[in-house]
Amino acid sequence: MYPAGTPASDFLASYCSAFNTVEGNTTLYAWPSEQKVQRWACEMPEGFRFCAKFPRDVSQAGDLPAALEQAHAFQRLLLPLGRRVTPFWLQLPASVGPSRLSELAAFIDGFDAALAVEVRHPGYFDRGDGERALNRLLRDRGIERICLDTRALFSCQSRDPALLHAQSKKPRLPVRPVAFSDSPQLRFVGHPELEANDAFMAPWLDKVAGWIEAGKTPHVYLHTPDNHRAPELAMRFHALLSERLSGLPALPTLQAAPQLSLLAD
Repeated sequence: MYPAGTPASDFLASYCSAFNTVEGNTTLYAWPSEQKVQRWACEMPEGFRFCAKFPRDVSQAGDLPAALEQAHAFQRLLLPLGRRVTPFWLQLPASVGPSRLSELAAFIDGFDAALAVEVRHPGYFDRGDGERALNRLLRDRGIERICLDTRALFSCQSRDPALLHAQSKKPRLPVRPVAFSDSPQLRFVGHPELEANDAFMAPWLDKVAGWIEAGKTPHVYLHTPDNHRAPELAMRFHALLSERLSGLPALPTLQAAPQLSLLAD
């Protein structure tokens, strides 16, 4: 973990010393200032990857194509980060279902950078016409459908406030382990007891190993309910993945971050 008293301004530099990508969750809730983006550019190494979530006034807009101007403004704001920004994440709320698929198509066609989409409407998880249409749209355009797995989180029975808060915020949906481009995206939200995640991680270890062997560059983001143990979970995932991929580079000595992500090259 970070040493006691570590200033918040030092978190990113410490994080970048151990990991090579981050899920930019803060941008979902607030636009960063130009000064903050410049600071990020100074602290993130050139090879670092910043997965930038569109702010909610884009992803939760009542009309997605009408939000393209804001999306482009957000893209311009992050220009100092250069190639570090990839992909942009469009995290759609559960209210955006198959009836709005044409809006999503127009948004995708109007945005000119690497993009990944997370969907939460049940109509995209019933293997019906809506899900098939979504998958065709994303596959045809090389847009990733983010693989969200919350099974380990919901397998935990506890009254711990952090756990209950995480369960109230995260969707409970079927898992869709798909790859529509060279950079599959996985979000795994785990159990607070690290060993309890192994059974849920095992299929992903095989999947991620297969993606890497096929020449893909999967992004794997690991969470625990309050993210205090997320760094340990990432180290555990990496160690188990190394058993399947003997040439996988070792991670540097871990100094924990408040929200951890791992990019398997």
